[in-house]
Amino acid sequence: MTEIDIDHLRQWIGRTETATDGLSLLQAMQLAATLDRGHHPAEGQPLPPLWHWLYFAPHAPHSELGDDGHARRGGFLPPVPLPRRMWAGGRLTFHHALRIGETVTRKSEILSVSEKFGAQGALVFVTIRHTLSNVGGPAVEEEQDIVYREAGVTPRSAAAPAPLRDADWREAFTTDPTHLFRWSAVTFNAHRIHYDLPYATKVEGYPGLVVQGPLTATLLLEAYRKQTGRTVRSFSFRGQAPLFCGDTVVLCGRLGGEGFDLWAEGPGGYLAMAAKATGEVCRAD
Repeated sequence: MTEIDIDHLRQWIGRTETATDGLSLLQAMQLAATLDRGHHPAEGQPLPPLWHWLYFAPHAPHSELGDDGHARRGGFLPPVPLPRRMWAGGRLTFHHALRIGETVTRKSEILSVSEKFGAQGALVFVTIRHTLSNVGGPAVEEEQDIVYREAGVTPRSAAAPAPLRDADWREAFTTDPTHLFRWSAVTFNAHRIHYDLPYATKVEGYPGLVVQGPLTATLLLEAYRKQTGRTVRSFSFRGQAPLFCGDTVVLCGRLGGEGFDLWAEGPGGYLAMAAKATGEVCRAD
């Protein structure tokens, strides 16, 4: 088992960094093409919720990437020694729209570093808060959870089955290598489990290429906006089990006590992602 000095890693709590980026029309057009969206983005239009993930991409030189494609540990993020890193989930609040073509500032802060132990061994969770601001002030507030773990994965057969729930809608979406490649390309995500099949299967032990969690979250929110015609004021999501390239994922939603419960089911009905969205009745952008 990897030795973890959690007290040392917690010294990163409170660290901040600030960056600026322009919300390029080209990147918005590329994501619209990846998702087969019906309309073409244009300068000045509101950026659809979650599409800010296209921007503020990592830009570590190739020589500074680790074997998995991520930038080597340290710097802003704590140097967690565990070899596997995934985006576990997050919580977002949308105050007002970001617009394509404008310049946005993002301030990031390490909120917490915690250690847990599970069936796969040690886990370290790092939570980051991002605040994206434009001329109107803070537009998007986001807490992002990153999990680091030991080598080895939970096989699909061990994934938890989804509880039997009635859905107000169910949409099927089948991923293919082009979807995963395009998403990784437009977000400049070099994590090899999403495009390098020999690495994903032989090194990390997955049965296939892993569907990006943010892609699944984006598909869930796109389905919510299409099905309800509502704006998005808040959105939270948490990955429960991986999806793999070629899987048909079923995007589900239903009206809950406050807002809408959203979830993604993998083959056989297992729960891959759970989410929640709130918003007002309004024509979607």
